Amino acid sequence: SRRDGDGTPSEAREYVRNKLRSAFRLIKSLEERQRTIYKVAQSIVKFQRDFLDYGIERLRPLVLKDVADDIGMHESTVSRVVNNKYMHTHRGLYEMRFFFHSGITSTRGEANVSSLTVKEKIRKIIAAEDSARPLSDSAIVKLLKQEGLQIARRTVAKYREELKIPSSSSRKQDFQ
Repeated sequence: SRRDGDGTPSEAREYVRNKLRSAFRLIKSLEERQRTIYKVAQSIVKFQRDFLDYGIERLRPLVLKDVADDIGMHESTVSRVVNNKYMHTHRGLYEMRFFFHSGITSTRGEANVSSLTVKEKIRKIIAAEDSARPLSDSAIVKLLKQEGLQIARRTVAKYREELKIPSSSSRKQDFQ
């Protein structure tokens, strides 16, 4: 085998050079990934500032496309970034996907309201009800309408089931 001026075989030098190039590429990729995660987190904080300042009832609807457009990246990139990642906030530790929810338009012309916010309102309404006379889903629809939220009865039923809250007739039976 051929040797360089200092006695090292040229194949060994080339091998080390290739490994160093690979290591630098890996480091650059990791730095880029870290920058992307940071950009996504910054954008989420910007969009969800009211939630972070005031709580769950101020969580606003957010879709991956909103963040993608904000940071100038593709939606699929944002999706990969938020997958299995967590964000530590002063409100607690949240999976990054937590911040993305569909919305319901308020009849008062306010910005859309997050489905999580509506679920929280339903949970609170049911928690405050007279347990001897539980509220029907239709009654909950009327209470939400008074708050400016136009929601179908079947949507209330769906959200109530997702919250693992039984129907009004079951809640009445549970009380007896």
